[in-house]
Amino acid sequence: FDLPGRTYYMAAEIAPLVSRLEKVAERLEKVANRGGGGGGQADGGVEAMEFLSAYDEFLSGSYKKFMELGKKIGGDVAEQGVLANAAFQAQRAFIELAATCKKPNAKGEEDLLIPTVTALKAVQDFRDGHRTSKQFNHLSALHEGIPMLGWVKVSKPAPYVKEMGDAAQFYVNRVLKDFKDKDKTHVEWARAFKAVAAELQAYVKQYHAAGLFWNSEGKEAKAQPPSAGSGVAAPPPPPPPVQPPSAAPSESESARPDMSGLFAQLNKGSTITSGLKKVTKEQQTHKNPELRSSSIVKSSDKPTGTSASTKKPAATAVQHKPLVELQGKKWVVEYQVGNKGVVLSDTNMKQAVYVYKCVDSVVQIKGKVNTVTVDNCKKTAVVVDDCICGIDIGNSQSIQAQVMGKVPLVSIDKTDGCQVYLSKDSVNAEIVSAKSSEMNIMVPQGEDFVEVPLPEQYRSKWNGKTMVTEPAEIAG
Repeated sequence: FDLPGRTYYMAAEIAPLVSRLEKVAERLEKVANRGGGGGGQADGGVEAMEFLSAYDEFLSGSYKKFMELGKKIGGDVAEQGVLANAAFQAQRAFIELAATCKKPNAKGEEDLLIPTVTALKAVQDFRDGHRTSKQFNHLSALHEGIPMLGWVKVSKPAPYVKEMGDAAQFYVNRVLKDFKDKDKTHVEWARAFKAVAAELQAYVKQYHAAGLFWNSEGKEAKAQPPSAGSGVAAPPPPPPPVQPPSAAPSESESARPDMSGLFAQLNKGSTITSGLKKVTKEQQTHKNPELRSSSIVKSSDKPTGTSASTKKPAATAVQHKPLVELQGKKWVVEYQVGNKGVVLSDTNMKQAVYVYKCVDSVVQIKGKVNTVTVDNCKKTAVVVDDCICGIDIGNSQSIQAQVMGKVPLVSIDKTDGCQVYLSKDSVNAEIVSAKSSEMNIMVPQGEDFVEVPLPEQYRSKWNGKTMVTEPAEIAG
């Protein structure tokens, strides 16, 4: 049986829950009325202006701090920050159009997005034109992260923003590492950038979960011609890449005479002068000054050597075509040069990834794969989500590997310069190294990383039964 007091108590306890469920149901009905993926129509101007005001709040939060820190750092970071601000402001103008206008057709929407696309390209071109900048990691972080503004064209924008933010994480971590104990402004800049990505994702998830919403009661959207001085001028294109020197022999080496004949003559001993002719008094120039004018050898009379004409052509290096391809159960990434945008997204745990002879490139591996191998690469970075067996780095130079999820083993063999960033889930990973140098493991500690070098020299000593080996400590 039920007591009156108990019934009243349960009713009072359930009342707030019922109220919340009613609000959720009301919200779901509004979403259903707007339409599905690809962007819907907002119910009216009031709610449309609500998401515009929310974007303004986003611009006044961590984004504002991020821009202020960029100006404080100065240099190329400040210049690229101006271009990035133009991109965010162009997006703000586009969202304002969505708040006041009906959704146009696909062609019309592309025309409306031209200012945003132009601004995005300017940000990325700036990095590409300043590859020798001392602030290259800062520039690369924005280069990789600024595509997050493309959420207005995807059906699931919140995950897209997160993915673009994660793409920039590699360079953000490098900024945090390089300036951890040097300049806090750079550290705050990197953290502010991460906050910008997180806040933009939260904004999109709340107001545009199924795509950008347009005002169903608004006017027709038309692209405005850019006014003089209002457009974002893209910086001049970067200079052509410097071609590496060919393997041709130097001028001094190619013109070097054959010395074997000279040594053969010297071996004759005193008979070497037997072939010389005697110079008579009539042939001596110091006694016959008139002969001096005729002793000058004209250029046309100079003997033509064969060393220059018989130079062998320099052996040209074989140019391989860059390749990113799934071959059976193995992803093959080969001969990438200067490509910072290689992304393997359609992966599964049965597949292996093989990165071969890549230079100055970044390879991002999404999802969980079986193994990752980096072979014969230079100045290449690999970002891995999850790996079942482990990461194998061999025969390479200046390699960086970052683990976002979990990996049990990292093997480093015959590699000079290797930096491995471990995640919190991978701090217990086993590190195996052989015939390698300049190896550093970055272990997470809070929001920063602690750099732990791996030993390169070892000391062994006989203990009566076997050789005991331990890392050699070098005082310095």
